[in-house]
Amino acid sequence: MEPFSCDTFVALPPATVDNRIIFGKNSDRLCDEVQEVVYFPAAVHDNLGECLKCTYIEIDQVPETYAVVLSRPAWLWGAEMGANEHGVCIGNEAVWGREEVCDEEALLGMDLVRLGLERADTAEKALNVIVDLLEKYGQGGNCTEGRMVFSYHNSFLIADRNEAWILETAGKYWAAEKVQEGVRNISNQLSITTKIAREHPDMRNYAKRKGWWDGKKEFDFAAAYSYLDTAKMMTSSGRYCEGYKLLNKHKGNFII
Repeated sequence: MEPFSCDTFVALPPATVDNRIIFGKNSDRLCDEVQEVVYFPAAVHDNLGECLKCTYIEIDQVPETYAVVLSRPAWLWGAEMGANEHGVCIGNEAVWGREEVCDEEALLGMDLVRLGLERADTAEKALNVIVDLLEKYGQGGNCTEGRMVFSYHNSFLIADRNEAWILETAGKYWAAEKVQEGVRNISNQLSITTKIAREHPDMRNYAKRKGWWDGKKEFDFAAAYSYLDTAKMMTSSGRYCEGYKLLNKHKGNFII
């Protein structure tokens, strides 16, 4: 098999040299898909009556957006990864679980990456932007150009100069983990377990109603919302675990 990888990581002090924050992502998008690195300057939007056209749907515009550098498939509005003028970085990963993926056109996870970068000057504010938009507009739609249908939910790694957040979603439901030091990585699987700093207000009740959680034992987001024993999860689990081991092996020595 040819090697493939779609993973995102962050290293924060004391895992890095000279107290630096290091963010990285790779991608296994289609080999013939055009990728581009683009810059969009900061902007003031006076006419808020005009809607913003994302990849598939239009949403409300905001008064001001920040300058961003994005890495994205050329055919869509959003981005797989990027950074803004305030040092906020975001990367997303495709994830699947028990909650059914919606093929109906809504915001793509890649749209949410760009919107978080354009509208937030800290990592936690970017998280707020993404979950608010997720609640209002939902996520869904084909994530490839052409006739092949490929849809998924999303996880995000959001970092700034002080901290990082892992945000993992299942439809409109989500959980977030705060990372203040060390290393953290995400791949194509849900990875937040019991370390939950913020969450959708109905996330636990929904899992209980669906029979995914008994309401008694400690709540584990990945255990409740993930598939069980699927080949897809087993493959990404190996990649996630190998990334975790590699990051921890070099902890304290990360340098740009």
